[in-house]
Amino acid sequence: MITIIDYGVGNINAFVNVYKRVDVPVRIAKTSADLEGSEKLILPGVGHFDYAMSKLNNSGMRETLDDLVLEQKVPVIGICVGMQMMANYSDEGNVEGLKWIDASVKKFDESKIHQATRLPHMGWNDVKPVKDVALFQGLERDAIFYFLHSYYFECNNSDDVMAISDYGIEFASAAHHENKYGIQFHPEKSHHYGEILLHNFAKL
Repeated sequence: MITIIDYGVGNINAFVNVYKRVDVPVRIAKTSADLEGSEKLILPGVGHFDYAMSKLNNSGMRETLDDLVLEQKVPVIGICVGMQMMANYSDEGNVEGLKWIDASVKKFDESKIHQATRLPHMGWNDVKPVKDVALFQGLERDAIFYFLHSYYFECNNSDDVMAISDYGIEFASAAHHENKYGIQFHPEKSHHYGEILLHNFAKL
């Protein structure tokens, strides 16, 4: 059973629809009680880092989530800002992150971006796995995913980098530490490739 964390940020229905297509049962958690018995967790996120973190901290679910992820080792995947929230902090704001992965969130240096449209990084881009993990099983080396962000995830431990992409610099477009996964792109908007990745997460 996939549990999607609904703290008021993120397109929950898009994930529900993907899992319906691949016949994987899902539920939506809006309270701490809803999280009980979770086998896998999805933490979506869009918008400003501080806003998303404040919404999660005020949702009543934070303590239970920390227990599920850090103590019970329930697999969790953070998506877009949900991934960034897993870091220690973000240059975008002042609120502390979840500190689930030892990382920080940095803003792209626009002077290194050669595209006419610099920020946000928006549209399709390559995602190149650098670790052999089940999350990318069945995805071709030239798989592309949809991005929309101006900040990137910087792992303090290079072993936590799961995949890289290029936007002026190479950055960690996916990270993995123990039971914790983060992806900067939007699988729910990435058609066939995103569907495969989300199905892989369900099978972990």
